[in-house]
Amino acid sequence: MILRPRILFIANAGPDVGGGHVMRSLTLARALIAKGAACAFLATPPVAAVLDAFGPDIDREEATGVDAEHLADAATGVQFDAVVFDHYGLARAEHEAVAHGRPTLVIDDLANRPLAADLVLDSGPARVAADYAFFADQARLLLGPDYAPVRPEFAALREEALARRGGPVARVLVALGLTDIGKITARVVDHLRQRNGQVALDIVLGSGAGSLPGLRRVAAHDPRITLHVDTQDMAALTAAADVAIGAAGSTTWERCVLGLPSALLILADNQRPAALALAARDAALVVDAQDADFEAVLDRAIVRLMSDAATRARLSAASAEVCDGLGAARAAEAFMEIIATPRQPVPGDRS
Repeated sequence: MILRPRILFIANAGPDVGGGHVMRSLTLARALIAKGAACAFLATPPVAAVLDAFGPDIDREEATGVDAEHLADAATGVQFDAVVFDHYGLARAEHEAVAHGRPTLVIDDLANRPLAADLVLDSGPARVAADYAFFADQARLLLGPDYAPVRPEFAALREEALARRGGPVARVLVALGLTDIGKITARVVDHLRQRNGQVALDIVLGSGAGSLPGLRRVAAHDPRITLHVDTQDMAALTAAADVAIGAAGSTTWERCVLGLPSALLILADNQRPAALALAARDAALVVDAQDADFEAVLDRAIVRLMSDAATRARLSAASAEVCDGLGAARAAEAFMEIIATPRQPVPGDRS
């Protein structure tokens, strides 16, 4: 039995995909470390940038690329006992080539390609086992928001945050991803500035966000705006907010844990199923950034969040039922159990 297994994380990041894969993998890595593992990331420059801001203490192995073309070279010579993939551009062939029989966890949202995994973690609220019947039929499935990797500080603030829901709107949280794809943050802030009177705006961005230079100029003469760049205080900001405009990605579960009434912006196709499932539960308003009438739909969502107390109450109660914030620990426990289970050696594996 390996006393302290070293787990290698292979997560995608960059201008087109954002930093969400690395952030949720980092949350899972910390949960695994708490259970006795050692963790390291294959760190391309975009991955390293996220780790520099949010996980400077996490071990890393430098890599020029983790796409299918470069992955084998990136992993050559790296010592590890198990592997976690969070990369939609990799499938069974790449998983097998890197893992080579080692315990493997794949974080996924798509259920659209063959996977080689002992565990598949898909936190989508509409996901069912049949979705993976042809893609990962040998894997144990960790499905639904109960397994969503959410940082533990959110669960720590859950009771306090839920107790203060229901009042008037004094603070709006805008969190549309560290990389701010398409400068969407500036567009949303412009709408809010026209609508929200004297309500405070907490704007969360990464240091490389395209909207940041313009928003710095706006914030200099608009006292309602506070910019939070690469913030370490996301849980406190979410707890303090009364409503949110957020990306429909992995941070959705953070807002659900704290029952924050939210409008979710679909910024990528893979976000659509989960966002629509939450809308069907009356747990969020949903705005698709690709819709031709995006501006009008966004305005209507903002008005509802700001002015309709009954809507806010429904969204808060329903979203809080979706996720309790303990998913990272559950997923880590499941993976550590698999790592501890004796396996048949793979012929030719000398690691």
